[in-house]
Amino acid sequence: MAFKVKKRGKITYYYEGDEPVLSAMVTEVLPDGDLRIHFSGLTGGHSATNVLKLDTVTTMEPEIEVPLVFKCWEKWLIDAGICEKIADVDFIEIHAFGAQPKSPSPLADPAGYRREQERVRTAYAKAYRTFFKEQCPDNGVPARFTVHVVDFPDEAASYEFYGVALLQRNRD
Repeated sequence: MAFKVKKRGKITYYYEGDEPVLSAMVTEVLPDGDLRIHFSGLTGGHSATNVLKLDTVTTMEPEIEVPLVFKCWEKWLIDAGICEKIADVDFIEIHAFGAQPKSPSPLADPAGYRREQERVRTAYAKAYRTFFKEQCPDNGVPARFTVHVVDFPDEAASYEFYGVALLQRNRD
């Protein structure tokens, strides 16, 4: 499905449907012609797989989830005609909302629950490092802000991401 586009001054909204709740992407033209891009929050569990038309991932692993989210954002950039690949933009910040592990139960297995929390945190750090090293080797790495929450509507996911990037017209 192609985006519907609404432009108001220097802001452009990219969304789906006739009565959208939120935009998938919002861009802002800066005075020098660069484009600030705000990407909607996604999880790899259901939201990214639906956009990419993949089989839904029902249990999340960071090495799967992180690339899926960025692949989805890359698809949006291409579909909107903004650029040709994710490495064309420079991410400024990534906000991650981390859910607590789905299992084991913190009541039935507190030590196992703590190990799972640490496994997920370590795996996400590795997944980010690997993504930026392999997909955006010439770019810097964004700032990251993480908030831990109890859960999300997407029961398969452990994190939800949103990001801000800059398409620089003249990179020196």
